[in-house]
Amino acid sequence: MEDITTSKSYEQELIRTGAVVPLMEDFYTIQGEGFHSGKAAYFVRIGGCDVGCHWCDVKESWNPDTHPPTGIEEIIKKAKSYSDTIVVTGGEPMTWDMGPLTQGLKAQGMSVHVETSGAYPFSGAWDWVCLSPKKTAPPKEAYYKEAHELKVIIFNQNDFKWAEEHAAKVGPECELFLQPEWSKREQMTPHIVDYVMKHPKWKVSLQTHKYLNIP
Repeated sequence: MEDITTSKSYEQELIRTGAVVPLMEDFYTIQGEGFHSGKAAYFVRIGGCDVGCHWCDVKESWNPDTHPPTGIEEIIKKAKSYSDTIVVTGGEPMTWDMGPLTQGLKAQGMSVHVETSGAYPFSGAWDWVCLSPKKTAPPKEAYYKEAHELKVIIFNQNDFKWAEEHAAKVGPECELFLQPEWSKREQMTPHIVDYVMKHPKWKVSLQTHKYLNIP
């Protein structure tokens, strides 16, 4: 029993320090959303999220205990064989310390992107930060100055006001996107188009990977 306890404590320490992460899946595909839409990229999806978006399409990522603790060296080696653009997503990747993983990827010459709600403390060295705020757990203030891209999911009309509240906090160079929640795309896309035409600082983002039927 002592050996099992010691082993578990050691694993928890590796996760705490970012040497190991709960890896849900990793795959090579086309970025389907936002500023880098259409670009080939290697996705690293990390398990663990308690933000709790009711419309989340990867709820299976929420429980980190269902995803194998994976050493970052293994992730980096595999990623390098596919692409020089890496997208770290989740779940909520900032649940964990992203410093070691991002530093390791960048040491191999890779461009490292993250998609995050900003609900947890900022960590990691990123070339591109896509901030996608959620009402259930608003972003930490540090994210607004770090964000290269603000991507707001539009589920109903009230979300346009929510989007503007966050746009007022990001830097002047931050790219602004409105994206229909997938189950509401037919209802909300016309409203988004109309809004962007009236407020051209925004752009439309679509989940093009779903239209292309790719991961």
